[in-house]
Amino acid sequence: MVFIVESGSTKADWILLDASANEVGRWSVKGLNPYFHDSDEVERTLRAESAIMGHAAAVEKVFFYGAGCSSAPLNAVIAKGLKRVFEHAHVVVDHDLLAAAYATFFGEPHIACILGTGSNSCYFDGTSVREEVPALAYILGDEGSASYIGKRLVRDFLYKRLPADLMAAFVGTYGVGKNEIIHSVYNEPNANVYLANYARFAGDHAEHPYVQEIVYEGFKAFIEFHVLCFAEARQGAQVNFVGSVAKAFEPLLQKACADSGVRYGRTQAKPVNRLVEYHVEVLRVLEPQSL
Repeated sequence: MVFIVESGSTKADWILLDASANEVGRWSVKGLNPYFHDSDEVERTLRAESAIMGHAAAVEKVFFYGAGCSSAPLNAVIAKGLKRVFEHAHVVVDHDLLAAAYATFFGEPHIACILGTGSNSCYFDGTSVREEVPALAYILGDEGSASYIGKRLVRDFLYKRLPADLMAAFVGTYGVGKNEIIHSVYNEPNANVYLANYARFAGDHAEHPYVQEIVYEGFKAFIEFHVLCFAEARQGAQVNFVGSVAKAFEPLLQKACADSGVRYGRTQAKPVNRLVEYHVEVLRVLEPQSL
């Protein structure tokens, strides 16, 4: 059996296939990012999932695509934990950006973008992935992402710059103050996920002019830094997106693309279904020679 996994920093989708490409099961598990989780945490997270552990001994291959898995040393952190759990499996760990490229590829070279907890982009010609600028994560970058939107909301809340109606709604929803927020951001792990959780508030008030403004500004910044950096974007290459934020605010994303002169393609909230198809049909991972 083969596991295909797409992991953001918040959540990971695990899909198990048998030799005939039938889906044995799918599970939503905590996201695993080597910047925030070591090999022991990878192992602990999976051993706590009894349904996954029930199949562990029979798994022959694991294809894991994760946020933060952008170099051999980082990938090795995740791979080490996975191999402790799937002792008989061949394990492949790669970047979630590659998963996005696979999941949005339909025969035409394109620019694949992630707008979820974090944000990133690449150009995929059907064979290889090319990046132009680095992803700088939630402190320096992640433009247009959930952590970016959440950070803006929290900042404006603390500076008392939210519109009065949103200020009241924010207080009623979260009941937090400066000390708790500062402690969570600067002293607790996974501050990117903490900030991203506040983006749900933006989703709940998606039609509010303030929310529309900050989301649009985030998308415009993302396109400026992470899409227009590719010469192909200015030459009419299709730009495709994956991620919860892209899907939740798709009309604003389409407008930001149009206003920036780039060719919007499609958005998938969860790329894992198409990712599975790509692995079975193109990469043929169920065949023995795929090792």
